[in-house]
Amino acid sequence: MEGTEDPEGQRQKELMLRGESYDASCKLLVLEREKAHDTCFDFNNTRNEKDRLRIIRELKITFPEDSEPWIVPPFYCDYGYNIHLGKDVFINFNCVFLDVVKISLGDNCLMGPGVQMYTARHPLDYKLRSTFLEDAREITIGNDCWIGGSAVFCPGSSVGDRVVVGAGAVVTKNFPSDVVIAGTPATIIRHLDPPDSNQRKA
Repeated sequence: MEGTEDPEGQRQKELMLRGESYDASCKLLVLEREKAHDTCFDFNNTRNEKDRLRIIRELKITFPEDSEPWIVPPFYCDYGYNIHLGKDVFINFNCVFLDVVKISLGDNCLMGPGVQMYTARHPLDYKLRSTFLEDAREITIGNDCWIGGSAVFCPGSSVGDRVVVGAGAVVTKNFPSDVVIAGTPATIIRHLDPPDSNQRKA
C-alpha cells in the first residue's frame, strides 16, 4: 500500500522513523511487518545461498556492494529496511532484530546465536500501553565487535569499536570502544588495548 493511498498510515510511519510516539497497529505498518515476516519465512526455509542473498535484498537490508553479509537462518526482523550492515558481518542463527528504527552494525562484526536487538519501547502506563502506542530508539554497534550468544540490546543502547559482549549480557546503555562488557545489566569488566597502543609504547 502506497502512502498516497493511506495518508494516516504514512504519517504514523514517519513518526515511527523519527522515534516519536506512533500507532503500531495502523494498517500500513501491520502490512509492512507481515510482508517482512513472510520474507523471513522464505529466507529461513531456503538452503541455496544465492537465493538467501536475494531474499536479504528483498528485505531491503543495506550492506556494501563489495561485501555480502553471512546470516545463518533462522533470522527474524520486523521491517528489514531499518537494518544497516557493514562489511563482512556474520550473524549466527536465531537472531531477532526488532528494527522499528535503525539498527547499525559496523564492519567485521561477529554475532553469536540468539542475539536480540530491541529498538521498540512501550509506555509504562498500562492504559496507554493498551492503545498500541509506542516509540523507539536506535541501536548502534561499532566496527570489529564480537557479540556473544543470547546477548540482548535494549532501545537506545550502543557499543563502540572492538567491543566484546559476553554471552547473555543485557546492554541497556552506551559503551566506549575497546572494552569487554558482560552481566545483567552489562557493565565493563575489562579494558582492551586500542590498536595503536603498542606504537605509543614503542
